[in-house]
Amino acid sequence: MLLFSLGGYASSHREAPLISNDPLADNTDVYAFKSPDDPNTITIIANYIPFESPEGGPNYYNFGTHVRYEIHIKNKVSSAGDDITYRFTFSSTNEDPTTFFNIRLGKQNLKTTYKCEKSTDGGQSFITIVDNGIVPPNNIGPRSIEGKTVGLETDYNTLVQGAIATASSGEKVFCGPVDDPFFVDLAGAFDAGNFRPEGNTTNAPKDALNRFNVHTIAIKVPVNLLQKDGKGISQASSILDPDYVIGVWASASRQMIKTLYNEGDVGYDGQYVQVSRLGMPLTNEAVIPIGMKDLWNSQTPYGGNDLQFAKYFTNPELALYMDDSQFGTAVPSLAALRIQTKSLGSFDFRNGKPGLYGLKGNAALDGTALAEAAFGGILLPDAMSPRAVDLLPIFYTGVPNLAPYQLATGKNNNPLAKGKPFIHNFLPTLGDMLRLNMAVPATPRNDPKFSSLGLVQAAVLGITDPAYNTSTDLQFIPNMDGFPNGRRLEDDVTTIELQAVSGVVLAAIGLFYDDATATAPVSPALLSVLTFNSGPTKNDVALKTAFPYVQNPWRGYDYPEKARF
Repeated sequence: MLLFSLGGYASSHREAPLISNDPLADNTDVYAFKSPDDPNTITIIANYIPFESPEGGPNYYNFGTHVRYEIHIKNKVSSAGDDITYRFTFSSTNEDPTTFFNIRLGKQNLKTTYKCEKSTDGGQSFITIVDNGIVPPNNIGPRSIEGKTVGLETDYNTLVQGAIATASSGEKVFCGPVDDPFFVDLAGAFDAGNFRPEGNTTNAPKDALNRFNVHTIAIKVPVNLLQKDGKGISQASSILDPDYVIGVWASASRQMIKTLYNEGDVGYDGQYVQVSRLGMPLTNEAVIPIGMKDLWNSQTPYGGNDLQFAKYFTNPELALYMDDSQFGTAVPSLAALRIQTKSLGSFDFRNGKPGLYGLKGNAALDGTALAEAAFGGILLPDAMSPRAVDLLPIFYTGVPNLAPYQLATGKNNNPLAKGKPFIHNFLPTLGDMLRLNMAVPATPRNDPKFSSLGLVQAAVLGITDPAYNTSTDLQFIPNMDGFPNGRRLEDDVTTIELQAVSGVVLAAIGLFYDDATATAPVSPALLSVLTFNSGPTKNDVALKTAFPYVQNPWRGYDYPEKARF
């Protein structure tokens, strides 16, 4: 089926009151995708430190030396917490404290290194898999990097390649500053959804992360190290093999006590406390209310912690701005996005409405994911949680390859019938994390059908393209490896999530928009949603074709070589 998230803006840049004052620990984005140049590996990227201005010396942005950065992997439902944890700790050394230059006389003064540890027993014990890993210096300028005598006399790409480590357990690892690959019109988003996709000569679409850097932790992991039984990709039974589903999230933690001493010394003591986390993009940014954001960041997605936030997914606030009976007429930029009020003549998915709850207990649900014996208690909890059927599973469980979560193709206008298998990234842990079925192939980036709309575009192809819509056979459809089945660097998650809030997922499984008919399900309203975009649709620089895929950081000396907009 399809999945997607909700309302959204910047993925997680300064999203909560406490973390907005602690940028070194602020997790901005998490990505997990099939490596486009290697089907046997998965690349996971966790970015930190938002809005790094490249010229920000003499104390350029760097990983915190008293921050515990972690990437968490879940591959079983039978265990209570992490099944795999990667932990990164950083150290910095000033070789010559008498100079204020980071690089001088052919040497790097401030050197940052890291240790990567790995746990496979729920965090009870760790082994070091990279010791003394290298973090490249900031891309200060040509005199410091390429220059002779006073500079390092090299090029920045060589520094990046020299910093890619091979872990003792087989992973490739890179830690360092990079271009922020996320793109979004922040100013429009936070002005009550006042996006400007069409732009004009004085108010063009604006990528707020344009020409800013972040610090990235990137790991390229063989599939057999992530699969729960140690199986490689060649052992998958199909492209939807349920045993190849993983959940990924990242965090940052600090010690409880920070003490400022006379003469500038700082002390850190006490246990580590989680201060930032991120799984699905935009969750804390645009779904969790401001009074709960710090609490959200302090929780893990385990042990039922996230259930207290479920109500914000089943009745998302942003949906009120796509509902003409609420505030739908107040924000013209969202006019293309409406919500079904009479899908198939009766089903209403506006906030507080029953959605599919009227089917509760109906024998027609037998054998579907909505049956009480399956997940009906979660997906049809009551008559006032309409989006529990689509938005909640996307964030909290992933989506099973069961009706109704299959494409409308072959259903003959019955959304509860079996349709064309679409995706299976079901990991029912009832917590927010980025879920990825590792058996799904990567879509080549030069494929003419490659799209930044991820699963939305895959669904469109599955319903409308004769190459896929003439049978209900399982097929690989381009972009089945896109968000929200994992998250690729190219995916336009803001647009996808806005489309999902408007009900495009429901339409894909046969709960079409109000103006659809039995003979014309691809209605004007659906086309309006599919052609909507939130402004910037790709990153401001091209991505690399090889690990770590993210582009080199912007160079400080070049600022401001050109206007950001």
